Formats: sequence, structure tokens, C-alpha cells
Amino acid sequence: MTAAAELVKMKICMAGEAMVGKTSLIRRYVLEEYEDRYTATLGTKITKKSLGVAHPQDGHRVEVNLILWDIMGTPTLRDLLKEAYYHGAHGILGVADLTREETLRELDAWSRSIRTVAGSVPTYVVVNKADLEGEARMDRGTIDAFCRDRGYPWSYTSAKTGAGVEEAFEGLVRHVLSR
Repeated sequence: MTAAAELVKMKICMAGEAMVGKTSLIRRYVLEEYEDRYTATLGTKITKKSLGVAHPQDGHRVEVNLILWDIMGTPTLRDLLKEAYYHGAHGILGVADLTREETLRELDAWSRSIRTVAGSVPTYVVVNKADLEGEARMDRGTIDAFCRDRGYPWSYTSAKTGAGVEEAFEGLVRHVLSR
């Protein structure tokens, strides 16, 4: 008889500027859908997904109930409602847009805001819109240096094509579990 998998609930806060693809990443990951039309998130939207992973420290099976908090990408709202949104967060999925370099730099303010409430929680960065490589405004070296200086693992994703999306969420889960 095999032992039952450990069950973990994990609150993840999506962080990043408006129009980087936070909602699209969740939609692709949870529903395997993509909507080309932009719809701004008003306030916050909470989505759940369960997944099984091998624990990064000893390999035992962990069932994770992810609770994804998709937060409107405006600094005013972020700072106004941070106590309500970020309390109890276990991790941050920072999202930048490959075609807008400032969205990578803005992740510092997002991370700082979340950490003032949730403490020193792990952050995983995704650089979304990898399908728009021809319009890229930052290169791998820039992204790598930014994330390395902060101790953030990172990867490319495309909510549109689905490339790297599942791996990014699983990478974040493993990063949180390893802490």
C-alpha cells in the first residue's frame, strides 16, 4: 500500500503591470484557453487549480491546491488594498512583458508591496509573450541579470501558444516547496 500524497494549499499572488498577461497565463494554465481580446482585471479574481508534484527536497508526492490571486495591474490599487490581497501569500509569480522592458523593472515595486504584508515569500518570474520575439525589448542577459541579482528563478512563457506556461507554474510550486 502506497502512502497518500501530502496535501498543501498554496496562495500565489500574480504580480505585474497591466497588460503583461497575468489573466491570460492563468486562463491558459487552468482552462487551456486563450482569448486574444484584452479585458482588464477589475480588483481581483481568484482561480483554483490542483496539481501533483514531486517534492524538491526528497521526491515524495505532494498534491498542491493552488489558489491564484490575479490582481489588477495598477500601483494605486496594489498599495490601497495590499493588506486584503496579499495576506497569507506563499509565493509570487512576477509577470513581465517581453515587449516592454519597464515591466521587468516594475516587478521590484510589486514584490516589495507583497512582501510588506506576506513576508519574505519566494518569487518566480515569467517573461510572457515569448511568441513576440521579433518585438522583444529585452534580451536573455538583461532578464538573467535582473533575476539573478534578486535570487529569482525565471523562464519565458507565451499565454497565446501555451509555451512554457505549465512549466512556469510547476517551477513556482517547486520553488515555494523548496523554501
